[in-house]
Amino acid sequence: MDLGISTFLTDYSIDVAVLAAKIEELGFDSLWMPEHVFVPAKTESPWPGSPDGVIPRVYADIVDPFVALARASAVTSKIKLATGICLVPERNPLLLAKEVATLDMYSGGRFLFGIGAGWLKEETEIMGGNFSRRWTQTRESILAMKELWTKTESEHHGEFYDFPALYSFPTPAQRPHPPVLLGGMAKNVFKRVVEWGDGWMPNRVEPEDVAKGRAALDELADAAGRDPSSLEITVYGKPPDRELLKRFEEAGANRVTIRLETLPESEALDELNKIAESVL
Repeated sequence: MDLGISTFLTDYSIDVAVLAAKIEELGFDSLWMPEHVFVPAKTESPWPGSPDGVIPRVYADIVDPFVALARASAVTSKIKLATGICLVPERNPLLLAKEVATLDMYSGGRFLFGIGAGWLKEETEIMGGNFSRRWTQTRESILAMKELWTKTESEHHGEFYDFPALYSFPTPAQRPHPPVLLGGMAKNVFKRVVEWGDGWMPNRVEPEDVAKGRAALDELADAAGRDPSSLEITVYGKPPDRELLKRFEEAGANRVTIRLETLPESEALDELNKIAESVL
């Protein structure tokens, strides 16, 4: 099972270039970056990560994942570079397809496209997304991007996006495109993964949840004529607990990302060394 590092980076944390080089040196397989364009000053949406629902301030401070991962790609040659997650309904698919393809090209085919539909209603709506139908919008966006990535001349005419025949290059280094990994525990997540994704990326789950998810994915993939082994499971944001990681592997996870707190350079490097000693 592969092990990656997931973290929130800000202007007061370690430089992503230093972090990425260290992650590769230590032998981790990937670096995962989240996305929030902003946090509204007033919001009624509860943060799902705690009982009180208060959104941590760091969510408003994090850097753009594509710019950060591009910087990381320049100082590494092996690790995967991943969004965990990209908020698809908040982005135009024409621009997003270009960013994904460019990053995958410059990194030599090392990009993993972790995606989600978001939980912060106010943010989604300010950015032009349809919160109540965000997964339907996400699906359409991904299908439109696949057209852009795989065809010389592509067009799309849908409910949320509409563009005439056009040329969009570069294409990604990975063919037909980088893996699309769906985050979260939404009701229909497994059906969506099998229909138009390449993997599942849950957080806030236990090994038992992953085992049930693996079984559901395998059953749906068989019914749809897809190879179940082609659908990967990446468990997101866990502590460096060797026994817990072993249980996730036994449950069917292909990868687990270890959570690194938002820290300045010296503290972050020390913490990475400790994590590596614990799990590698």
